[in-house]
Amino acid sequence: MTAVDERRMMKLFENLDVPEGIKIELLRGNIVMMAGPDVVHNDIVEAVVDQFPRKKWRRLQTQDVALPQESSEPQPDLVLVERGTGPDSGRLMPPEVIRMVVEVVSKTSVDHDYVIKRSIYAAGKLPIYLIIDPIVAHCVLLTGPVGTGETADYRSQSICKFGDPVPLDQLDFVLDTSEFRTLADVRRHRRP
Repeated sequence: MTAVDERRMMKLFENLDVPEGIKIELLRGNIVMMAGPDVVHNDIVEAVVDQFPRKKWRRLQTQDVALPQESSEPQPDLVLVERGTGPDSGRLMPPEVIRMVVEVVSKTSVDHDYVIKRSIYAAGKLPIYLIIDPIVAHCVLLTGPVGTGETADYRSQSICKFGDPVPLDQLDFVLDTSEFRTLADVRRHRRP
C-alpha cells in the first residue's frame, strides 16, 4: 500500500479542470465525478430552499464542506447555515457552522448518499443529514452524529414518505414534502 500525501491530493483537487456539467467531490481521498442532476432533483432542491427564509438562512447549493479529518470535501446538494455565521468567502465551509446538509439521491449516487456520505457527515459532526430519495419516494432524517472514521453514524433515523411532513426539531421547523416528485424509469433500491 502506498502512502498518499493528503495535502498534495487537496492541491490536485483544487486545480482539477472539470468539464462543464460534471460535479466533483473528494470522498475519503477518492475523487468522485458525477453527471449533472435530473430536473426532478433540481426541483426538489428548489422546493427545500424555498421553505427556508433567506433572511435567516444561507441556503448554499454548490458549497464544498471542509472535512480534513476525513480526507473529504463533499459538495452536498444543499448546505444550510444560519445567516451571519461562517466565512464570507472561500470554497470550503467549516463543519462547525453547518446546521444541516441535504442530499437528493440519483440513480448513480445511492451508495454514496446512504453509506459513504452518511459516515463522512457523522464523523464531521454535522448535526442533521437529510437524504431525499426520489427513487423510493421517501426522506431519511439522520440526527445525533457519533463516532469517527468509517464507523461513524447517526444515533437517530426517521423515515417519512413523500407527502408527509419532515419534523426538523433541532431547527424548530417542519419541512413540507408535498411538491417532491419521483424519478421515472429508475430501478428501486433497498436502502433504508
